[in-house]
Amino acid sequence: MTTTLQIGDRTLNAKAIVELAHKYQLMPQLIREVIIDDAIANIKIEPAAIETACQNFFIQRQLLQSEAQELWLQQQGTSREQLQEKIARDLKIRAFKRQTWGRQLQSYFLKRKSQLDRVVYSLIRIQDVGIAQELYFRIQAGEATFAEVAREYSQGPEAQTGGLVGPVELVNLAPDIAELLDKSQIQQLWPPFQLGNWLIILRLEQKLPAQLNDITQQRLLDELFNHWLQQEIAKANQPRSPKAPLSVVSQPAFMAS
Repeated sequence: MTTTLQIGDRTLNAKAIVELAHKYQLMPQLIREVIIDDAIANIKIEPAAIETACQNFFIQRQLLQSEAQELWLQQQGTSREQLQEKIARDLKIRAFKRQTWGRQLQSYFLKRKSQLDRVVYSLIRIQDVGIAQELYFRIQAGEATFAEVAREYSQGPEAQTGGLVGPVELVNLAPDIAELLDKSQIQQLWPPFQLGNWLIILRLEQKLPAQLNDITQQRLLDELFNHWLQQEIAKANQPRSPKAPLSVVSQPAFMAS
């Protein structure tokens, strides 16, 4: 049977579809979705779970009446059945992540924890060495508060908040700043140091250690899933031997039983 796609007056065969997918850079997304479909093929989701997820989907969008739901579906160019299929697929992906990496979360969290810890800190940045030293000694001696000095002298957006920044994860900070904050005691004030074109005065205000709560668990599962998926995409894109059988996806070597 010949595969064709009808778009308006144009009929595309399989070869033309593939050529267009490459032309419009759709092939990477197609490969990604095929790999995911193969990975979740054997996962079963109860119809009741799909129905509950669909109800929650509409509730989150404040579409409580069936008429409003049908209107929304029409505006999106989809049907209720197609929406249910998409939601079912999302549930399967979530189940796949949990089944595959759920037992590794504790150890992976401990490995990532230092990067997930958050801090609140105060910062002043200026470009004049003499002024930087003077401001540091004024704060250290208690002649002015950090917030007062930051509002008057800091040359970045932190001036609007009295120098206060955060909470922010250490991994998202410049390495030099992250290193100092990671080893700082609360309220420890650091003398001016050079960072790019700026002189920085820094003080740690608060440390917020990461916790393995539901949000963090989902984030780590997503990280592990995406890492695995990139590996599978790389495999799929490798040139194959003419005699090698076609293989799009393999289960992770550390698949949980």
